Amino acid sequence: MNVFAYDNTFEGLLTLVFECYSRNQFPDEILSGEGSQSVLFGSTTDIVTDDLKAERVWKGIVSRSSEDNAHRIYRVFLSGLPNAPMMLVKYIRLIIDSTKNEETNFSLSVVVEINKLHQKVCKEAHRIHMFTRFQKTVEGSYYASFAPMYDVLPLCIPHFRDRFADQSWIIYDLKRNYGFLYDLKTVSSVVFDDLKVNVQNGQLHASLMAEDEKLFQKLWKQYFKSICIQERKNDKVHRQLLPKRFWKYLPEKL
Repeated sequence: MNVFAYDNTFEGLLTLVFECYSRNQFPDEILSGEGSQSVLFGSTTDIVTDDLKAERVWKGIVSRSSEDNAHRIYRVFLSGLPNAPMMLVKYIRLIIDSTKNEETNFSLSVVVEINKLHQKVCKEAHRIHMFTRFQKTVEGSYYASFAPMYDVLPLCIPHFRDRFADQSWIIYDLKRNYGFLYDLKTVSSVVFDDLKVNVQNGQLHASLMAEDEKLFQKLWKQYFKSICIQERKNDKVHRQLLPKRFWKYLPEKL
C-alpha cells in the first residue's frame, strides 16, 4: 500500500504529483496536514513542497488541457474535503497521461465529480461576495468575518480589493482562523491569536467597534424591513437564495 503525505498546500499537492511520476509510484492513500496518522500496513512517503516542481506540474496541466482547467483544479483543492486530494491526483493523471484534452469528457466519473465540486466551491465564493457585511472599527478600517463551507477566501479577495480599493479592511475566516488585510496598497494574510470577535455572529467586541457602527446597523435593519413586502414573502425561496447558515453574520437578521 503506497501512502503519500504532504503539507496540505496546493503547491504541496502538485509536488506530490511530480514525485509520483518521478518514482513511477502512485498513492493508494494521501495524508495531509500535521495531524495525519500513519497507516498500519505500508510505508509512508513524505513529500517536501518544491515550488519549481509544482510549477512544472501546473504548466503540464495547462499545456495538456487549459489554463481554465488548471484553475478549476485549484478551486476544487480549496474545497478542503478529505477525498479531494486523491480525486485531484486521479484527475491530473488523466489530464497528463491522455493524448487528448479530457476536461470535458463527462463520460468519465472523475471528470463529473471534479466539475460538480468545482461548481459548489464557486457558488460558495459567490455567496461570500453577496453576503459579506463590513463593520467599522474605532481605527476607521472595516472588518467582516464568516465561516464558509469551503476555503473560498483566496477566491474572494480580488473582488473586495477592486470593489473596496479606497478603504482599509480585514476579511476573516472564523472556521479556519485566518484572513486577509488590505492597507490601501497591498493585501496580506493575517492570523489573530486573540480575536475580539463573537464567533457566533462575527460581531466585533464593543471596544473595537466605531461609535456610529451600531447606529448604521440599526438603520440597515430598518431599511431592510421597510423594503420587505409582507404579502410577497416566500420563506422557502428566501432560504434557497440566502442559506440560513449565513443569517447569523447579517445585521439585518440579528
